[in-house]
Amino acid sequence: MGRSRGGLTTKIHALTNQDGLPIRYELTPGQAHDAPPCEQLLDGLQPGQYVLADKAYDADWIRKMIWEQGAIDVIPSKSNRKLPAEFDVDIYRERNKIERFFGRLKASFRRIATRYEKTSANFLAMIKLASVRLWCQFYESAA
Repeated sequence: MGRSRGGLTTKIHALTNQDGLPIRYELTPGQAHDAPPCEQLLDGLQPGQYVLADKAYDADWIRKMIWEQGAIDVIPSKSNRKLPAEFDVDIYRERNKIERFFGRLKASFRRIATRYEKTSANFLAMIKLASVRLWCQFYESAA
């Protein structure tokens, strides 16, 4: 966990499925850049899968890693990129499922949103517990 004037800060990086349910997590300190955890998160992609990510993940090495696995990247270019990469805007609209996942995750347990846990192991355990609840709610309501 990172420290700032506001206290402990942590970024949650998540890989979700097409329904917005979590598959993998990585935690980084709040002051760290978003891109480094991609290597662990994006390992084992299936050919033809779409990888939707925001501009923070716009890096050539990330795109190359996605292509090498046969997946398709849907990542908008950062404003400072000299040659902007093309992406499918219609598919990118589905990224709101990821944002809704983070909203549900923080709504499930207030301690995740306010980061009550002092250690990263306990914080990750609470995230996984909340995720189990999300998976159960999804399959409980499905007929």
